[in-house]
Amino acid sequence: MASDRKIMNMSDLSAIACHVVEDGYAIQESVLTAPVIDELIEALERQQDGEKLIRSGKIFAMRNLLDLPEIGKLAESALVHELAEAVLGKKAFTVRGILFDKIPEANWKVPWHQDVTIAVRAREDVEGFGPWSAKAGILHVQPLAQVLERMISIRLHLDACDEFNGALHVIAGSHRAGRIAEGEIPSILAKSRACTCTVGRGGAMLMRPLLLHASSPSHAPAHRRVIHLDFACEGLPFPLKWLSEPDTSTLPETPGVTIG
Repeated sequence: MASDRKIMNMSDLSAIACHVVEDGYAIQESVLTAPVIDELIEALERQQDGEKLIRSGKIFAMRNLLDLPEIGKLAESALVHELAEAVLGKKAFTVRGILFDKIPEANWKVPWHQDVTIAVRAREDVEGFGPWSAKAGILHVQPLAQVLERMISIRLHLDACDEFNGALHVIAGSHRAGRIAEGEIPSILAKSRACTCTVGRGGAMLMRPLLLHASSPSHAPAHRRVIHLDFACEGLPFPLKWLSEPDTSTLPETPGVTIG
């Protein structure tokens, strides 16, 4: 499985952090080696338990992915953690893992949107958090924008992904606008130029949750497996807890929120 080797020097990590601050995303190739990718695919294929989304007998998404030991180890490995820490600092920790795939049986267009929900352990009434929803049996809530602004998502590609294979399209810098109302998205698109995020097999894409993004159906439907890991660096306002988090007794709560 993934080793604890360091993969980049400080200048590489600084450049990634700068791209994320300015554009809302960054791409780093060759994060995972071929043997590690093969091990991860094997682990995913033999996974029998957990929340899975299936069409025509084929898995196209899997939630609560951190319950799989191989994925949990990957999320904690130095080669992934140093990417998260480049943006969030040394207190970065994983809060959610999801598998996304595009296969002929599940190959649709994903419209322009921001990622505005987080996965939590239990429903608790905290001002500014809502509405609530359940996705594949897991509780999700829309948090305050400042929570999303202090997160980073790392998408690890187990297959090459380009404009013909369902790559993400993004609007660079859109994360700086905060939460964007759905009705405002068309006007933003009309005056913006979308970027296509081509990522090779084993590459990683870092993105802020509030970055506007979309994807087209794959023109050559095959696997486009992506392990999507969400990282935070702060605990949620009491009594809310991230779905997957370490002991947060020493973590700062999200500032600017009235607790109690």
